[in-house]
Amino acid sequence: MLDHVFISVSDIERSVRFYSAALAPLGITGRLDFDGKDGPPGHPDLKGFGAQGRVFFWLREGVVEGRAAHVGFVANSTAEVDAAYAAAMAAGATDNGVPSARLYYDPRYYAANVFDPDGYSLEFDYKSWQHS
Repeated sequence: MLDHVFISVSDIERSVRFYSAALAPLGITGRLDFDGKDGPPGHPDLKGFGAQGRVFFWLREGVVEGRAAHVGFVANSTAEVDAAYAAAMAAGATDNGVPSARLYYDPRYYAANVFDPDGYSLEFDYKSWQHS
């Protein structure tokens, strides 16, 4: 199980706006800013996103290697997948796979894929067997 992920972005404020919009339909609305000077020497400033008291997705300004990461975000329904996709597209994403069943994985795997403004591959997915 992962605890957190950092990605480097080229324009931190643009990325904060994008992820605030794109992740809100998934209930990922918690935000935390970390001032790098409060950490060990050389620690970057971070912009964090989370839910239910946990901050797990962090942005830092830096060199972008968009193809270097693919991040999947859990949705609680197909409607949340659709809403996250729509929000991401409205916030400036590029389509990389409209919401639909990903039959090549499993008929119960429903997902949508986009590229964020820096070219990172994002997936919003609902796997019914992973929910009670």
